[in-house]
Amino acid sequence: MAEETPDSDSEETDKNIVAGWHGRYYEDFSVGDVYKHPFGRTVTETDNVWMTNVTMNLNPMHFNEAYAAQTEFGERLVDGTFVIALAVGMSVIDVSVNATANLGYDDIRHHNPVYHGDTIYAESEVLSKRELESRDHVGIVETELRAYNQDGDLVLSLERTPMVLKREHADPSAAQPPGWLEGIGTQPEDL
Repeated sequence: MAEETPDSDSEETDKNIVAGWHGRYYEDFSVGDVYKHPFGRTVTETDNVWMTNVTMNLNPMHFNEAYAAQTEFGERLVDGTFVIALAVGMSVIDVSVNATANLGYDDIRHHNPVYHGDTIYAESEVLSKRELESRDHVGIVETELRAYNQDGDLVLSLERTPMVLKREHADPSAAQPPGWLEGIGTQPEDL
């Protein structure tokens, strides 16, 4: 019987818990930085119908094809509040994973209509940041959020102001990233 030699694929390897993206903390923001948020998102008819029904938006431009066909747009438009929610959601990964509160949404503008089948992309620019005397664990970051369709047309802009945690008060780790409770999943002592 031949002696077995260890296969390089079956050799034991060191295991590590590797930190993923933990989002930006207050110190990570610099005025003038632009974050192009990952992933575009195609808006479906279902998105529009659900949002219109859930919010009881009774404007027939969103749910009545025959009515919308007779307007200057010739078809239904996607509910503007869905576009806002989608763009804000797309920005969370870069702007507010570590926010303790959203203080405001200002200067909201719909620049062009959004239709079923449009793919939306979003980016945020840091406009200002400031520390608070009353709360030493957070700072305020003001951003401009811009959303575009697949043709590069600006469809939405707004200013967003989250209150963001400072790194020293977050104590992020690979074993306990944002949103995870302590002790869930693989822990260093398990390796």
